[in-house]
Amino acid sequence: VLDDRLGWRLLNEWQQDFPLCPAPFAELAGKLGVAENVVLRMLEKLRREGQIARVGAVFAPKRIGASTLAAVAVPPEKLNVVTNAINRFPEVNQNYVREHRYNLWFVVTAGSPGRLQAALGAIEQASGLPVLRLPLLNEYFAESDRRSPVTFDEGLPASAVLDEIGRRLVMALQEGLPFFIRPFSVLASRVGCDEYEVIERIRAWSAEGVIKRFGVVVRRRATDQAVNALLVFDVPDEQLPAAAAAVLREPGVAHCQQRARALPDWPYSLFCTVSAESSQVLQARIDALRRLPLLVAFGSDVLHLQPSAG
Repeated sequence: VLDDRLGWRLLNEWQQDFPLCPAPFAELAGKLGVAENVVLRMLEKLRREGQIARVGAVFAPKRIGASTLAAVAVPPEKLNVVTNAINRFPEVNQNYVREHRYNLWFVVTAGSPGRLQAALGAIEQASGLPVLRLPLLNEYFAESDRRSPVTFDEGLPASAVLDEIGRRLVMALQEGLPFFIRPFSVLASRVGCDEYEVIERIRAWSAEGVIKRFGVVVRRRATDQAVNALLVFDVPDEQLPAAAAAVLREPGVAHCQQRARALPDWPYSLFCTVSAESSQVLQARIDALRRLPLLVAFGSDVLHLQPSAG
């Protein structure tokens, strides 16, 4: 019988700093005080239950590979089925259910733009629904929440960091580590190099910030979040920086994003996550943002979080 305490520790203690050595699961087992096969069985159980997406790399945005925010309009009676179908894709890392016609939102990442488009096409086929693609164009932060050292528009082009072996390794890592005794050896055989090179490339990418973290990738759920909503505006591109600055001066907004429009279905370009300690305060903050002089003339919509499906 698998120990729930072990699952909790894997989910909470090993999202980063995962052992980078030929037998990482054995080293992890030693740190956790259990047998290697117990760790492997628990990780497989967590993946099967949808609590983790994979064990592996989380790449920094625009440093390597490709990613996008995506959404589908799911008939309510099919929400659980569609959510489960989409969650089977290793490229899907997060999902949220929101009050809107486009009610299921998720993030898709892949090793290359071509692989990203292939994954989105496969998701459309599996769900039977068109997928709204909303890639990130820019991100704005309040001065008190400024992120460092890498921002979304400072990344190196993929061609500056990837040779053919590197490209293959990124694609292989997208699936996560295979749950075998020597997982890096399995990756090496897929990529066409030796085990040592796989481990050293991952170490180098981690040191350079190309990989943000290496470890257990937990599927984030709406229930993990504070009371919040997504507020979106149709702001002309030339007015976006000023509009974002105005939004970030308001309480409850730490950052906002410019994302590509998906016309004609989605005209909105400015995305703001608004947080509050209660639903009443949240609504008051949303109303105040919509009344800002720089935003009052533009179309907007609000998408409240609902408990995650699946």
